[in-house]
Amino acid sequence: MSFSEMISPLVGRAVLAWFFLSGALSYATQWEGTIGLMTIKGVPAPALLLALGVIVMILGSLSLLFGFNTRPGALLLFAFTIAASVLMHNYWRISDVAARDADYQIFARNIAIAGALLLLVGMGPGPFALDNRVGQKKKQR
Repeated sequence: MSFSEMISPLVGRAVLAWFFLSGALSYATQWEGTIGLMTIKGVPAPALLLALGVIVMILGSLSLLFGFNTRPGALLLFAFTIAASVLMHNYWRISDVAARDADYQIFARNIAIAGALLLLVGMGPGPFALDNRVGQKKKQR
């Protein structure tokens, strides 16, 4: 296994974890503003869904960062990212061209991130992950 094959999954997981953790922090510190935006977008039960979203982002990020239950964590973040993107970045409903283009860019970025999460689901966390230690202990029994 080459150096890049060993280190790339670790760095990729860390970058994705950073993205979601920073987002969770932003939403948590701008709680009322985020709820207001969710209300404008027509999201039902915005406070409950925001709390759930922040929890999912934190738990999923920690899963990726440490490589512990990586596949379920990545799958959870994938589902969250798709749902949040469709609910909050529905660019197809925006009539103003500049606003639609800006929202489309965010939507497209989120879908690309969802694709990276699916790669983790399919390929696993790489060699530097707690998942590997847990798996080795199970194999030794």
